[in-house]
Amino acid sequence: MSATTMEQARIGRMRLFVVLAALYLAQAIPSYLLVAALPPIMREAGVSRTDLSNLSLLFLPLVLKFLWAPLVDRLRPFARAQRAGWVVLTQVGVILCILSLILVGPRDVWSIIAIGFMTSLLVSTQDIATDGYAAKYLPVADRGIGNAIQGGAIAIGVVVGGTLGLVLHHHFGWTVMLLTVAAISTLPLVAAFAMREPPPGPLESRSMPSLRAFLRRPDARAVLWIALLYRASEGLVKALEGPYLVDAGVPLDWIGYISGLSAVTAGLAGTGIAAWMVQKRGLSFTLSLLGHARTLCFLLFALHAAGLVTGFVPLFGAAGFQTLIRYMEIVALYSLFMAVASPEQPGTDFTVLACAQLIVYMAGSFVAGRLADAAGYAAVFGLATLLSLVAVIGTLGLIRRARTMAAIPG
Repeated sequence: MSATTMEQARIGRMRLFVVLAALYLAQAIPSYLLVAALPPIMREAGVSRTDLSNLSLLFLPLVLKFLWAPLVDRLRPFARAQRAGWVVLTQVGVILCILSLILVGPRDVWSIIAIGFMTSLLVSTQDIATDGYAAKYLPVADRGIGNAIQGGAIAIGVVVGGTLGLVLHHHFGWTVMLLTVAAISTLPLVAAFAMREPPPGPLESRSMPSLRAFLRRPDARAVLWIALLYRASEGLVKALEGPYLVDAGVPLDWIGYISGLSAVTAGLAGTGIAAWMVQKRGLSFTLSLLGHARTLCFLLFALHAAGLVTGFVPLFGAAGFQTLIRYMEIVALYSLFMAVASPEQPGTDFTVLACAQLIVYMAGSFVAGRLADAAGYAAVFGLATLLSLVAVIGTLGLIRRARTMAAIPG
């Protein structure tokens, strides 16, 4: 390979990384405006906790987006721009949604939910296109880096959409906050015009992406079981982490500091470490190490709830380290999802797997409080510890099975 060719490859690789960072940031900013900034603003305006609980409806598109993922893989909004076309259309829609919030106040709950639901629908559709683009064009060796970029973009989105939104509202009010976030959200549009996609070929024009095509593949079904199994225990703990810290006597501001610091640290540093581990040691090693570390964190929560471990220090360590692990394992899991995504329908395949792990996570979150009321924190954390260990063992066996069916890295 000549020096010129190597330089062109390096520039193309860096271009892809920058484009992915901008695309994932485009999704993260409005998402965390909705879930991190608006709820406390609405509460301060006098909205009841019951009405605020209706904001959970905004998560529905994130869970159900696999239903229309084949359409995103199948249709081209513009003749020469399939996924870039979807990004442009949805991002313009997101910006208009943010601006339309100016017309309603923070007390207008159902108007906010209606606009927020449309925003979530657009962001979810854009995510299908972006994940499909990443799965199709990231080389195998760069998948860990690509997913680390996603984690870092999410962390920055937390700061811009959530933290900056709250600060702007506190100092300048509702309108200035929304105008600023909308203006910042126009910047990732540049990335859509930097996306490189070949024109449709004969094979692409004949292919019909579908959920059935995904389920027909034995390797895809094996990885689907991994998506359903690996994170099955996490919702049980994450949903109860905040309430348990409160019940354990931790002040609210301390909980806020722990949550914010661990999220930023995990999003920026943890994802980079995970990408390095995936590249150097492989998926099986990374998922095994992170799964066992997660199991130990859950065990520490269980022991603390049972009174066998005392003090705030081990509790803070388990909470912070658990956040780090969660960001890192997403890098490894998404690298595995990309490995099994087919070139014909990468957005569909990746989205099915991403939705599967999110559904099981949310199911655990849904039942966690009920189980804790019935049996106590220690029992729920103990159950999560056991499920986590079983998940690690099962995942390693499923990876070996999937590897015999397709070219999936170890």
